[in-house]
Amino acid sequence: MTRQTRYPGPVAEATVHAHDLVAQGFDRDAALAAVLDRYPAELFDINLYDYDDAGQVSLRTGARGRLSGRELLTAIQAGRLWVNLRGIETGWPELWAAAMADFRRIQAGYPGMRAVTNTGQLILSSPQARVPYHFDAAGVVLFHLRGRKRVFVYPGDERHLPEARMEQVVARQTTEELPYERAFEAQARIIDLTPGQALTWPLYAPHRVENLDRFCVSLSMDFQTWPSRLRTGALFTNAVIRSRGGAPRSTEAMSPPELAARWAASLALRRLGPLKSRLGDFDRDFEPAIDAPDGAGALRA
Repeated sequence: MTRQTRYPGPVAEATVHAHDLVAQGFDRDAALAAVLDRYPAELFDINLYDYDDAGQVSLRTGARGRLSGRELLTAIQAGRLWVNLRGIETGWPELWAAAMADFRRIQAGYPGMRAVTNTGQLILSSPQARVPYHFDAAGVVLFHLRGRKRVFVYPGDERHLPEARMEQVVARQTTEELPYERAFEAQARIIDLTPGQALTWPLYAPHRVENLDRFCVSLSMDFQTWPSRLRTGALFTNAVIRSRGGAPRSTEAMSPPELAARWAASLALRRLGPLKSRLGDFDRDFEPAIDAPDGAGALRA
């Protein structure tokens, strides 16, 4: 990246690492179909993204539907779907244990990095699928298992990552997508991932993803360290202050004790609920279907 993120953290730039998940067979059709068969429907996110000429995105959300695991896998492989299986740490514990072993090895390469929480989602995505410009409110290791994936990582400065928008995402007032401009591409770091590679990038760094004409499988592992937890909590508190007409100081200008105080305040504020989440259940307007355009068929009653 041409400019580093303004948020300090142990991962200074986008870096590729090796992992062992492919060698253990977690990418194979039989294993994936079996997981899809047993996975709870409420932990499926099935999305279809459309883009206009300026690169702005619109989202359609689907339901799990009635396809078998093998049929659902076929629909994903032939369509334009992006499917996330949330809670993979309990939904596929064998994969999670293997990924955590790789994570611990990767973490050891970053002095001072100590994850206090880890969560994950398995991503199954169609050959032409793309994920829009967004950020994650956590550190991320993206373990790539199958296909070819191109990741664009951008600087974490105010232009590319407005802190007021970050507050809205952390407080669940909006989704993770960020305002995007074509001009951002001049500052992007572009990384092509192949199976057996894992990617780390700086905390909060905006990014987007394109599949390169092949069905892709990845495990996205989120992690929080104490410094990231404190800053994310401070962002939540700032969102509440701003919603009441205040003008909170940027977390970038806060000292560690001030970040800790804002984090502690966020714990109480989350319990009191002054900002109700606006991310309720999305209207679902399709379900996966074999041979349907983009893999998206009509909802069945």
